[in-house]
Amino acid sequence: MIPLRDTQPSHSPPIVTVILISLNILVFLFQISLDAYERNFFIASYGIIPDRLHYSSILTSMFLHGGWLHLIGNMWFLWIFGDNVEDVLGHGKFAIFYLLCGIAAALVHILLNADSRVPTIGASGAIAGVMGAYLVKFPHSKIVTLVPIFVFLTTVEVPAVFMLIYWFAIQIFSGVGSIGYSNVTKGGVAWFAHIGGFLAGMLLVYLLGSKERFRNRRDYSW
Repeated sequence: MIPLRDTQPSHSPPIVTVILISLNILVFLFQISLDAYERNFFIASYGIIPDRLHYSSILTSMFLHGGWLHLIGNMWFLWIFGDNVEDVLGHGKFAIFYLLCGIAAALVHILLNADSRVPTIGASGAIAGVMGAYLVKFPHSKIVTLVPIFVFLTTVEVPAVFMLIYWFAIQIFSGVGSIGYSNVTKGGVAWFAHIGGFLAGMLLVYLLGSKERFRNRRDYSW
């Protein structure tokens, strides 16, 4: 299943979401312009390495990606879910929210992998937070999803609550299943960072508060 878009309308332009996507793309284009040695050094310098942690890397790692699929997947999910969460919080709060979710995700990863020397990069933890906030604010929205049926493709509207809880369950099962394996065996996927970011998003969207016009409004897909 490939999510294409949601059915929840936005009422303000997703300025911060577009800026975040643009920054991630620009950093990635710079990253791939480097030769192999420089690229590895760049990732080691700005990615999170828990065993020799530089606290600035908790922020810089959010804007690095391991390849085109990693980048496109993250940015696609940010585009689908980010505009509505930004609409609810407002531009300034959403920027703070996004960074705090990324920080929370990184801290969970560092706590559970304190001796790891493998660089961790990507916006997944912050975007997981956006998805957690979306679940809280728009549980009755629908996600238009591309589904293969034998040799044909069709689209179906999947309830957001089902898709997001299913995604979260995968992170939990994968994270628990990865316990006891080496970082190489894990394939570099920070499952618990995703879990931490998702839960942080669910909490922070309450703590930061909604814009006035959203406080007593249910999502339109109810």
